[in-house]
Order: sequence, then C-alpha cells, then structure tokens
Amino acid sequence: MKKMLDKETETFNSTKSSKVLREIEKLRLSLTKDPNNAKLHVRLGDLYVAWHLDISNSYQYIDEAITEYQIALESYMDSPELFYKLGKAFYYKGDFDKANNYLDLAIGKKTDFSQAYYLKADIFTKKANFSEAKRFAKIAAKGVVNSSNAHYLLYKLYDTSSFKNFKTSLLAKWEHLLAVLTLPFDKDAIENVFLNIYYLRFIPLFMLGFYYLSAKRYDKAKDLYDSAIEKAPGFASLYCLLGDIYVACGHYEDAICEYKMAIWLDSLNVQAYRRLCRAYEEQGDYDKAIDIYYKLISMAPNMPDLYSNLGNIFYIKGEFELAVKNYQTAITLNPNKRWTSVIAQTLGFVYQENKQDPDSAISAYQTAYMLTPDDIDIYINMGSAFYDKEDYDNALAIYRKALELDPNNAKIHCNLGFLYWGKGDTEQAMQEYELAIKFDKNYAIAFNNLGVIYLDDLGRIQRAVELFKSAIEANPNYALAYFNLARATTIIGDKVEAAKLYQVSQDINKITMEIDPQDIEEKIKGLFE
Repeated sequence: MKKMLDKETETFNSTKSSKVLREIEKLRLSLTKDPNNAKLHVRLGDLYVAWHLDISNSYQYIDEAITEYQIALESYMDSPELFYKLGKAFYYKGDFDKANNYLDLAIGKKTDFSQAYYLKADIFTKKANFSEAKRFAKIAAKGVVNSSNAHYLLYKLYDTSSFKNFKTSLLAKWEHLLAVLTLPFDKDAIENVFLNIYYLRFIPLFMLGFYYLSAKRYDKAKDLYDSAIEKAPGFASLYCLLGDIYVACGHYEDAICEYKMAIWLDSLNVQAYRRLCRAYEEQGDYDKAIDIYYKLISMAPNMPDLYSNLGNIFYIKGEFELAVKNYQTAITLNPNKRWTSVIAQTLGFVYQENKQDPDSAISAYQTAYMLTPDDIDIYINMGSAFYDKEDYDNALAIYRKALELDPNNAKIHCNLGFLYWGKGDTEQAMQEYELAIKFDKNYAIAFNNLGVIYLDDLGRIQRAVELFKSAIEANPNYALAYFNLARATTIIGDKVEAAKLYQVSQDINKITMEIDPQDIEEKIKGLFE
C-alpha cells in the first residue's frame, strides 16, 4: 500500500513538473520572437516560482523568476502586483530585506494590498519581530474576506503568547474562528489546508521513527526521516525529529541545521526553538543559546521556564546579576508552587554562594518556604544562610524545626555540628556529627569535620586519622580529607607519607577547588624545612 501511494504521488509530481516545463519552453520560444513582451516575462516568472515551490523540485529557479520579473518591471513601473511578485520571490529566496523593500513599494501603489501586508507579517514572524508581525497581520485581516491566512497567523501569534493570559487566549480563539469562517474565500489558505492533510500520511512514519529512536537504532530513524523529507520538504516536524536524532548521536552542528530549517518553515514552532536552545547548550555555545531564548521570550513572554533556563545559562557564564534578574521573573510568573519553590531556592543559592548576600538569600528561601513548607532542603539552605550572616540563634531554630520534620536527616545533623562547632560547643558538635554518621554511613563531610575536631581541638591523632580515612573511603575525590590526613600524618612524624597525601590533595584540588592552592604548597614546603 505504501509503495503504491509513493509511486502515485511521484507520478503526479512528475506529470505536474512536465507540464510546467512544457509551458516554460513554450514561453521561452515566444520570447525569442518578442523579447520585449512584459506580459510574457511576468508569466515566465510565475512559472519559475511555481516550479520552485513544486514539492519535487524544491529550492530551484527562484533567481530566474526574479530576473523575469525585473525585466517586466521596466515596462510596468507602476504595477503593485509586480512589486508584490518580486517581494514574494525574494521572500522565497530568503532575502527578507529586499522582499520588504518591494512589498513597501507595492503597498505604496496600493494601500489596501492585503496580500502584501500578510507577507510582511510573515517576514517579521521569521525575523522573530513578533510585535511588527501582529501589526501587519492585523492590517492584512482588516475588512477583507479572503484573509484566512492573516487570521490564522494572528491566531498562532496570540496562541503562542497566551500562557496564563486569559485575554490573549480569547483573542487567539477569536482569530481561529475567523480563519475558519474566511477559509472558503482564501485560495492560498485552502492550498495550505490541503498540504497539511497531505502531511497526515506521515503519522505512521512518525510512530516507526519514535520506535527506532527509543531502540537507539539511529541510522534506521535517520534514513526514515531523510526519505520522508524528500517527499515533503516543507514539513517542519520532520526536521525537528531528524534534529533529535543528531542530538542523540552527539552531532550538534547537524542538529542545529535541522532545527533552524524547522523554524524557517514554521517560525512559531516553540518546540523547534527549545530544541535549538538545547543543542547550543549541549555544544557549549551559550551566547547563541541566549539569543534564541530571547527570541522565545519575545514570542511567549509568560512562560516561566524560559526565564529560569536563561537564568541557568547566565549562572554558568558567571553573570550573576542577569541570572538573578531572570530567576526573579520566573518566580513572579509562578506556574505552580513546587516549581516556583525550586527556582526561589536556586535564587537563594546564587545570593548566598556567589553574591555573598545572606539577607537576600534568606528572603528567597522564605519565599520558597511559603510555597512548600514541607520541603526539608529549604530549612537546610535557610539555616546555612543565617549561619553565614552569623545569626546563630536563628540558624539553630531553623535546624531544630527541620529535625521536627525529619529527625533522621544526616545533612541537618551535620550542619548542626558545624553550627555548634562555630559557637565553641565542641561536645554538642561531636554529638551531631556522630548522629550524621549514624544516619548516613558514607557521609564524607561528617567524617572529615569530626576528624578535625579530634585533631585540632582534642589532640587525639589516631582517632582523627581513622576518621579522615573513613572520609576518603566514602569519597575518594575529597581533597580536604587528604589534606587533613596529611596534617595528622605529619604530626605522627611520617613526612614522606604526608608529602604523598599532600600531593594527592593538590592533584584533586585542581579539579574540585576545595582548598586555597597556596595552603597546600606551604604545607609541602614546610615538611622539609
């Protein structure tokens, strides 16, 4: 059945192409006899455009069409229709600036030229200037019966930006209704509907492709989608799926090309934009990812995850002010309590760790607490922020409240140990660290910190060595534990072993950056002085 369908389609396209070719040859022959016949040049340009748009001859002969129209323009300098045709030809070529110039000339000659306004709206959509796209689409749709395409574009523009916006959502529904009501009078819109119906035949192919992708049979999936694109080069979803395959294979440049093609074909394809952002992020090209996120935000300004994702990229780049700004916007939009709580905690972390602003961090954590008071991480983070502020009483109160929710939480006990130690209550600190180890047998930080107390406060070297070794066993990449074990080993008198441990600490620290490198170098130097 499938092979028969493909053969019939191919035969139809071949017949259509042959007919266009015969017409072109006939007009060329006529022009040799009458080279100054502007009507013949216009007709030949139309045929070249038709051939360019033919599904079996995509992206061909648009330059020839432009040449024919420009020759005709010498005779029809006041023709708005010819300016429109030239604008449309440059649009198909991808030269939006020249297309806009010719469309402006067409509108200058004919101020109610709805098709020209619609094409300008489409161009601004592709250029991600959505406010201008709406403006021209509204003009195109105003008072014209054959304006289904313009209403449909407005529907898509409103629908894309309608998240959590009731008024915009109503406008989208209204424009969709108008697009349906005016469809019988809009020839271009009817052709688009038939084209979309034609694309429905690819649903079984999608399902097969998803199966290949889930089974990690990437070559099979790629061949399947490549073949489909040859038959339907205007179907944006196929390019997105092909891009997904390239991402799965780690071929990000190829994926980016496919996602860009999907966006070219459907400039309001939010998922294609999102996938393009992801590909740039995976590639490490954060600046381009940021540019795409800004375009997405201009298209859909009320989607909070766009701002949080943008905040994450700015955080990775070390641009903390911009990260904070975007996290704050995401929190303001608040899609649901749990998600917003996570973003508020992220904002608190940025304030605390990167901006050294514990007051702002506490405020962010309090926002998270109001949203999800059962989230134990909020208490841990807020207590840490109070500790950084040297407000030990509030930190202690927060940790005790957290223990009421989760008395066996090792991290809370470890933080309490650190707090008591900072207050000079060594005995209580040791009890909390012992509880942390009791509830988590592999808690490297608790082992290390307890070891430091035994080493520096109690002078019990052998017990400290045992605890540092336990910390290293729990986390073999714990530079600070090696450093402290080296300190204890130095006191015992084994300087050679201590030097080895300091060297291991130094090597790991180059990656983890837990310790000031100068501290390690000074310890190594001091061993043999």
